[in-house]
Amino acid sequence: CIVCTKKLTQTLRTTMSSILSRWTGWKDFLLAQGHVSIILFVAYIGNNFPKSYHRNENHNPDMFWFVCGIMTVVALATLKHKESDPKRGVQLLSRAQTEEWKGWMQFAFIMYHYYRMYSAYNEIRVFVSAYVWMTGFGNFLYFDKLKDFSIDRAISMWLRINYFPLLLSTFLSVPLELYYVVPLHTTGFFVTMVTCWLACYLEEKHGLDYWKSRIAGLIVCTLIHIAFYETSAVEFLKLFSDEYHFRFQADKYSALIGIWSGLVWGKFRQYLQWAYGMNGEVTWAKFLQRFVGFFLIWSWWYAFGYNSDKYTYNPVHPYVFWMPVAGWLMIRNSSKYLTELHSTGLEFFGRITLETYVLQFHVFMCNDVQHIPVLIPGSDENGLWYLRFLNMLLCGIIFVPLAAWARRVTVTTQTTVVELMKEIRKGFSPEVPKSEDEADGDKEEVSLLKAENGGEVEMESAK
Repeated sequence: CIVCTKKLTQTLRTTMSSILSRWTGWKDFLLAQGHVSIILFVAYIGNNFPKSYHRNENHNPDMFWFVCGIMTVVALATLKHKESDPKRGVQLLSRAQTEEWKGWMQFAFIMYHYYRMYSAYNEIRVFVSAYVWMTGFGNFLYFDKLKDFSIDRAISMWLRINYFPLLLSTFLSVPLELYYVVPLHTTGFFVTMVTCWLACYLEEKHGLDYWKSRIAGLIVCTLIHIAFYETSAVEFLKLFSDEYHFRFQADKYSALIGIWSGLVWGKFRQYLQWAYGMNGEVTWAKFLQRFVGFFLIWSWWYAFGYNSDKYTYNPVHPYVFWMPVAGWLMIRNSSKYLTELHSTGLEFFGRITLETYVLQFHVFMCNDVQHIPVLIPGSDENGLWYLRFLNMLLCGIIFVPLAAWARRVTVTTQTTVVELMKEIRKGFSPEVPKSEDEADGDKEEVSLLKAENGGEVEMESAK
């Protein structure tokens, strides 16, 4: 037994030494952990900033619209036009446009919190649901195209979504339910992954064609959603917290609708090639598309969105949020030129949505989002409006770069951990030169990994 134990110990040492010697990213990993420690320390200082006032005292609709107007000017000033690749045709909801969409929604979301814009509650609920919709939509496109159901992919995305929020929650002793979007996205990702795996399994093992297998997989997913959310089974969520019980019900079908949207996305792209392709634009189709888009948004507002009582609106929200989302996408992509146009300013902000979402509670605001920090003397609740505005800008100057830094740290951790996992699986296996196909596959995987912005969506396959 002693001899066996010594051999086992020696084997483990040799294995670990072999793994670590091949793990080229270990320095980057350790450096990233040092960086995240600094970010957490700054967040701790911000969250416990001594000079602050209650956020309810910062209710100011005029300033909300003022700063949104400034962001609109920035968006227009940073517009960039890039011609579509003729080989790929007109792109519907390109990655750049997706990040732009996430960017302006996130800006409005943060300012909604900062200025206590109560009257925008229903619109903000739509924005949150649009984010969760992207989780189902984008990840369906990824899995449907690449069929990558590996443990690497699962852990990679889990890290991208949860790594920094979990550290922040633990270090600041904040319940994770404060960052409720994080578990929503995590659940949406794994639901999409399992649904796509089932569809591919039905296609490969039972001989169903593409459409039958996908529809079958999505029907199973839909029935499970209904069985859980429309029965007493949903009370299971109260075992975690009442907050989760509410949040998950508010977006109970958001990711699911995103998955169904991903399934039919190819048909929409075919329409776009016909309406705005190389043969020129079909004018009547363009204006009809815009009319339907505006009509969907107006219908949502007239029937549901106008209601200022959130307790009346919330129960119907999961069934109607798709109307303004679909309307916006129809208007935003209602010409070839519009599909090729995006704001680089909003795109940048869209790339750091996860980090700005969690850090807003502790750096842009403080005391777990309950207070407004006062950095400039005289910018408290009784201060002059321009001093309070400058105070907001100063907080933002700290907040936004810190969020961008946190994103870089998270992506570095994500990529290096995935690399380590691959080396662990290799174990003692000797280094075998890779074929060109394997090398190209690795390049594609790294490219996709680096493109994961916000954690919620993988849009490369949508391009």
